[in-house]
Amino acid sequence: MTPPRIENVVIIGSGPAGYTAAIYAARANLKPFMFEGYQIGGLPGGQLMTTTEVENFPGFPEGIQGPQLMARMKAQAERWGTEMVTEDVIQVDFSQRPFLISSAERQVYAHSVIICTGATAKRLHLPGEEQYWTKGVSACAICDGATPIFKDVELAVIGGGDSAAEEAVYLTKYGSHVHLLVRSDKMRASKAMQDRVFANPKITVHWQTEAREILGDGNLMTGLRMINKATGEESVLPVRGLFYAIGHTPNTQLFKDFLELDSVGYIVTRHGTQTNVEGVFAAGDVQDHEYRQAVTAAGSGCMAALEAERWLSARGLIQEFHQTETATKPAETAKPTASPEQEFDPNAIKHRGSYALRKLFHESDRLLLVKYVSPTCGPCHTLKPILDRLVDEFDGKVQLIEIDITEDSAIAEQAGVTSTPTIQLFKNKELLEVIVGMKPKSQYRETIQRYLA
Repeated sequence: MTPPRIENVVIIGSGPAGYTAAIYAARANLKPFMFEGYQIGGLPGGQLMTTTEVENFPGFPEGIQGPQLMARMKAQAERWGTEMVTEDVIQVDFSQRPFLISSAERQVYAHSVIICTGATAKRLHLPGEEQYWTKGVSACAICDGATPIFKDVELAVIGGGDSAAEEAVYLTKYGSHVHLLVRSDKMRASKAMQDRVFANPKITVHWQTEAREILGDGNLMTGLRMINKATGEESVLPVRGLFYAIGHTPNTQLFKDFLELDSVGYIVTRHGTQTNVEGVFAAGDVQDHEYRQAVTAAGSGCMAALEAERWLSARGLIQEFHQTETATKPAETAKPTASPEQEFDPNAIKHRGSYALRKLFHESDRLLLVKYVSPTCGPCHTLKPILDRLVDEFDGKVQLIEIDITEDSAIAEQAGVTSTPTIQLFKNKELLEVIVGMKPKSQYRETIQRYLA
């Protein structure tokens, strides 16, 4: 029986910390194996996948979109030989050596591990939140801000940090006015972001104010009950959308039985990125509750890779994978089949745009997956290659149509899209099912199989 392959280093998570660790480990000929994540603990690419303009990352004087920055980091890690899977780790065993890391689809052994699972946005769990989640309530302005239900209506953002300020400014592109609820008498945001908020005539800041209840008509959110802590006065804001930007919780539940955590759940590291288990390192927001910046996360990812390499080398555990003379360049992302009238092919399985949707809706006898996306939506970027590969599995029995809600807003409004990504399944002009948000790949596969049966 062939013994299982043991990886030099497994990276759990991605984002600036994970991708940077992968770049450094790969260039050290360690050929790292990365579990990018999928749903547990957020998206592949981390919190920057739900960030608009990143203006403080060195090297981009004009700024760069968060998802674009993460795509470039990922491509660089892949170029140097990092092996990546878009899967969640569901179990680890750091009591044995080599370490065992498991997802739903595989088990991987490793001499060393770098944890970069980051942190997840908090929710307030207000009355009415569950009922109106994705129907006016969201934790991602750049994912959902462009949906038709938020166009030319009043919106609210809760929070006082950079994320809240950024989301408030971003939402002024779509809403008629944005109310920023800050529970204290000052903001924690950087001075530059505060100046941007205060200078925007479409933003009103409500100081010392807390939300109490989300109101709605049974279908969509229609208002927010709030209280001024200084005066005790309660009032109702007639907002049709509410966006949370109130901080994050570290994604460390997976490691609590093995690693030392601090009082709020962050991994405790010593001498850089070393945890209490030798050979296990932690980088990024999962161990940093003070700075929590993309650049510091990237820096700690670099440190973790260097420390892992030294640790492996000192114990004679390294198996080197030498680079070719010219490192493999990342493959270009395949674009959906163009769908203007002159190029439309009814037999193609991947399409884009409203023309293709109208033609296939009326003429195709196959199962249709209509995917509504926004260009700034991090989950949409993650879902794209997953669904592209998935429809390929069904030998032409399924056709996929991508609709950009910023380009085809009328189509999205007619379809009742309130959040991205949204998947609608049709057969013979009949709407079969609607799936809102990212789901496990297995759920999409099982849904398709059910309607093809």
